This record gives sequence, structure tokens and C-alpha cells, in this order.
Amino acid sequence: MESTDVAKAAIKMALSTRSEEAELKQIFRNMDVKVCAVDFGGNLVNSIEKIIERALVAAKREGVIKENVHVLEGALIGATREALSQVLQKAVGFNVGGKIGIARWGEHISVAMFFGVGFLSFNEVVIGLGHRSLPSND
Repeated sequence: MESTDVAKAAIKMALSTRSEEAELKQIFRNMDVKVCAVDFGGNLVNSIEKIIERALVAAKREGVIKENVHVLEGALIGATREALSQVLQKAVGFNVGGKIGIARWGEHISVAMFFGVGFLSFNEVVIGLGHRSLPSND
């Protein structure tokens, strides 16, 4: 498995519905890929800290990263910030709603964000993706 495969897993988690999410978790578990997803909605700029926090809490809760391991938390936060920087270009100042998908295998961790950007009755769609390398034994 390569970094691109881990990124694809994160994107699939971000695009999944609730029912698909459970099925994908089982499929990825069988491949030794740790995954999780968390929904998000609200004003993007005012919620950056909340988005990072939700991604971190979900990753710890689902066992994607271990609790209180500074390098793992830092890598996840870095990948989340990278994905956010790509989303911000289209969504700054608007409300968003969607999902954050996280996948980890070995030394690769990816964070994908898939959001609808609301403006009156028009919705734009945006996706962001971040990747970091980790020590493979953690």
C-alpha cells in the first residue's frame, strides 16, 4: 500500500454516507487500514479550531492514532491544516456542511474534507486533502 492508496481511503470515508461508513470501516479493517470519519457544519473561518479538534478527537476515539503521542497528534493536525488550506480558497466567509475522512496505514496518514459550500440557494462543492508521514511503529 502506498500514500496514494491511503489518500483514496480517506477520500472514500469523507464521501461516504452513514451506512456506507460502517461498511467501509470493515473493509479497511480487513486491509489493516485504520479509518474514521466525522461530520461537520458551520461557518468555515470561525470554526477552523473546532474542525481540527473534531478530527483529532475522532482519530483518537477510533484508534487511528494513540492518545497523548505528540508526534502522532502533530502529524494529524498538520494533515488537517493542509486539507483546510485547500478548502478555504473556495469557502472563506461561507457556511459549509460535509464530512472529514481520516485514514492511516503504516507510516502514512491522510485527511480528506468534502464539503458543500452554501450561498443562498446555490451550493458549491469543495474537497481538500492532506498527508503526513509518521513513525510506522506507533
